Amino acid sequence: MPNYVKRREPAAPGSVPAVLNMFQNEVRFYQEIAPVVGVRVPECYQAESGPDGTRLELEDLSGWTPGAEPEAGARTLRELHDRWRGRAHTQWAWLRQPGAGDVLVAELYDRTWPALAKRSDLSAPVRAFGERMVGRVLDAEAEVAWAGEPTLVHGDASAANLRTGPDGTVALLDWEDVSAAPGVLDLAWFLVSSAEPARWNEALAAYGDLDGLSAVLPSVAIQGYLSLSDLPDGWAVEWNARLEAAVGML
Repeated sequence: MPNYVKRREPAAPGSVPAVLNMFQNEVRFYQEIAPVVGVRVPECYQAESGPDGTRLELEDLSGWTPGAEPEAGARTLRELHDRWRGRAHTQWAWLRQPGAGDVLVAELYDRTWPALAKRSDLSAPVRAFGERMVGRVLDAEAEVAWAGEPTLVHGDASAANLRTGPDGTVALLDWEDVSAAPGVLDLAWFLVSSAEPARWNEALAAYGDLDGLSAVLPSVAIQGYLSLSDLPDGWAVEWNARLEAAVGML
């Protein structure tokens, strides 16, 4: 099977990927962190960054099952977080810290909310929470830094970026959002982006220590609202269910 090649053109100046160095950071992840990360990631055969963009040649895991069971996904995240707790941000000082890009996210959310507020597929609790977040995104993002000791986080641990192998091993793909932040941030996004609310308790039990979860949920919910904003009206029923579960935990 041929390898998977991922190319990125230079990010547009002022865009979120440019401000956060997302494409370059993924290359650095595979160059510096992947060999010692301690959880399953695609093997990297080439990682390059230059004026023309970035290029990664990676092991092709498309034959693995997309996503992960809630318990298995949470266990994998906990393994990652425990390994690098309290030292990732010093070992790799280039890792993104909490607060990076928050102004852009806040501006985007406040611009996006009027269209979101008109959707017919948001329940009353989800609509009310979304309204309360207008003008308060920076406050929600600031809480993330206080949610726990920083560790290495994937940054986008949704089902789209997880694969489950034949033996049940969970691999984490797409490391453009790699950061140093409280680990519970990954868990919260895994729940809100991907897991059926009826199965959240499985993931919560598998992860264990949940200190800081309520502190990161508003920030993660904001990402959820932004993620569903491109869906046609009526297509966000599953997103709404997960957001309603998150709001119910606050």
